[in-house]
Parts: sequence; structure tokens; C-alpha cells
Amino acid sequence: MSTTSKPVVAAEGAVGERRILAAVEDLFFLAKIQETARQLGVRLHVAKTEDQVLQLAQEGTPPTLIILDLNGAATRPLSVIAKLRREPALKKTSLVGFVSHLQAELKLKAQEAGCDLVMPRSAFSQNLPSLLRRHGLPEEA
Repeated sequence: MSTTSKPVVAAEGAVGERRILAAVEDLFFLAKIQETARQLGVRLHVAKTEDQVLQLAQEGTPPTLIILDLNGAATRPLSVIAKLRREPALKKTSLVGFVSHLQAELKLKAQEAGCDLVMPRSAFSQNLPSLLRRHGLPEEA
């Protein structure tokens, strides 16, 4: 199953063009994000490499949210953040990153590159449903 050209999770009859992109290599966290998105009826795309992140971010309607595992290797999150922030069409896209533990230096680098919010994995997990609702469901839903 290709995860780059079609939404991994899409609600039946989803309204609007809001979508979320996840650049997450950790299979446990990816499954958690996918299941939460499915339960909420949120349109979610998954990218596993830096090139896929950039391609999916620029295809069609810009994503409202891009979730980044800042400890990813293949997605090169710090490079991706800088490149995404240079794209005029993605200026309104929120970038949310998470880190394995309290990694102050990595958090600071991600924020300097343009990541809007960086949080530890535990806080990300706790806030995941509200993040997906806010960014993935149509306004007025």
C-alpha cells in the first residue's frame, strides 16, 4: 500500500480540503497517529523520507498541520522545516514536532528553523486528539 499518494486515513464523506501530513518514522507513534486520525475522521497523509514530505506538502491544498518526529533520520526534520518555511504556499501550515525526551538543544534548533511547537512525546500523545481535531476537521464542524 502506497502511503505517499493517497490518504492513509480518510473519513467516509469527509468535508472540506483540510489535511494533515505526518513525517514520522517510529512505527508505534505512526500507528497511534493513524488510529486517532481514523477515529476522528481526519484526512492524514504519511511521508517517510525528506523528499516525500516536501512533495506531499506541496501537492494540492496545503496541509493545515505537519507533524514531525524530530528524531527522524530519513525525514531529516531540521532540513525539512527550513525548506517548508521557505515555501510561500506553506506559510500558514502549522509545524508541530516532538522529541524522545527533553532534548533542549534539538528543541531550540527546530524552533530556530521555524517549527511552531515542539513538545516531548508524552505531551504530544496527550494532546494528539485536540491537535488533529483543530487542524484536521472542517471549521464549523
